[in-house]
Amino acid sequence: MKLTDYTDYTLRALIYLGLHRDELVTIQQIAEGYGISKNHLMKIINRLSQDGLIEAVRGRSGGVRLRMRPEKIRIGAVVRASEQDFAIVECFDKANNRCVLSPACRLQRALREALEAFFKVLDELTLADILHNADQVRPLVRLHLQQVE
Repeated sequence: MKLTDYTDYTLRALIYLGLHRDELVTIQQIAEGYGISKNHLMKIINRLSQDGLIEAVRGRSGGVRLRMRPEKIRIGAVVRASEQDFAIVECFDKANNRCVLSPACRLQRALREALEAFFKVLDELTLADILHNADQVRPLVRLHLQQVE
C-alpha cells in the first residue's frame, strides 16, 4: 500500500504548521520548506481549512495556522480524509470485484486485518506525538530553506 502525494503533503503541511505554532505561515514557506509544489499545496490547504484543521487568514500579512491543538489532530482521521480509496486489492471493491477467488480467499481477510491494524496505529497517533522531537525536525526544514536561497 502506498499513500498518495496528496496525503504525504497533507501530513507534511500539518507538521510544518505544528512546528510554527505561534505564527502565521504562507503556503510558499511550506512549499519551499519541503521543496514541493505550491499549487498542489494550495488545494491541500484549502481542504484542511474546510475540514476545520487549520485557519486561513487573508490579506497582505495573512497566512495559515493550526486551528486545533496538535493533541486533538488524529493522524488516522487525516489519512482517511485525504485518501480516496483504501481498496488495496480488487476484492475490497464489491461493485467492481471480478476475482474468482473471492468466495474462498483467505488472503482477503488477512489484508483487511492488516489495513485495520494500519489504521489502529494511526488512530492512536496525534500530531503532537509526531512533533515530540520538534527540535530535531525544525532544523531539517530550515536547512532546506537555506539551500533554496
